[in-house]
Amino acid sequence: MAWQWLMFSKHLQELSFERLGEVVAEMGFDGVDLTVRSGGHIEPSNAKTQLPVAAKTLQKFKLSLPMITTNFTDASEPFAEEVFAVAADCGVKFIKLGYWRYRDFGSLRQLIGMAKKSLEGIAKMAERYGVCATVHTHSGNFLTASPFVLAELLNGFDPKFVAAYVDAGHIFVEGGLMGWQQGMEVLSGKIRLIACKDYAWFRKDGKWDAKVVPIGEGIVRWREFFGCLRKAGFDGPISVHSEYEGWTTEQVISQTFKDLPLLKRFASESVNSD
Repeated sequence: MAWQWLMFSKHLQELSFERLGEVVAEMGFDGVDLTVRSGGHIEPSNAKTQLPVAAKTLQKFKLSLPMITTNFTDASEPFAEEVFAVAADCGVKFIKLGYWRYRDFGSLRQLIGMAKKSLEGIAKMAERYGVCATVHTHSGNFLTASPFVLAELLNGFDPKFVAAYVDAGHIFVEGGLMGWQQGMEVLSGKIRLIACKDYAWFRKDGKWDAKVVPIGEGIVRWREFFGCLRKAGFDGPISVHSEYEGWTTEQVISQTFKDLPLLKRFASESVNSD
């Protein structure tokens, strides 16, 4: 099973499309997961003109653009349909959506209902343009912190058009012992995208906080994680999230040169893991 490895462009946004393509190709990736959102590589209002330029530039370096990352949570938002349309024209197959916040105990059911209603409109738009909108697992005060909630949210939707985007780091933060594995199993059949980053817990001023650390230095059990993906028959893109806060672009690039081969090694070793 040959997985497609993508570089998430969030922490390389100061680079031009040309430089981005050069660096990502040199690191050994197959393609790019490009941010098309406010403050991203491309502003949604500029997607119609800039996304085709980005796709064409990346092709020069033999890089694909199978997915983009947006902040849309409703089909009626400004530029949502325009971004879906131009993405489809550029050959993008997957569009990552934004997030619904969860804070107050007792609000979960209402929030799920609201999100499902929004997803109904997004699903119709995704089908119209032949793309798949994906909902990302994110730890903390987000509706999709729990893969079980995400599974309920996605219930009734065709995974061709609305699906799960499982983030290894976030799913381990919320379910580090075995909750992550149960969560992947309950989402099995709905997972179309994977994100890779590692987390570790740190104690400061009497409080614990999870922070991104280099691949292999955190809590993600990579061989087991990739083994579960293989058992689930996953065959979609894998986006590598070098989200090293406070690091320079050059530091991010340097670390990613180390992270990607390690991820590929863990993935290959998972073939024979129990």
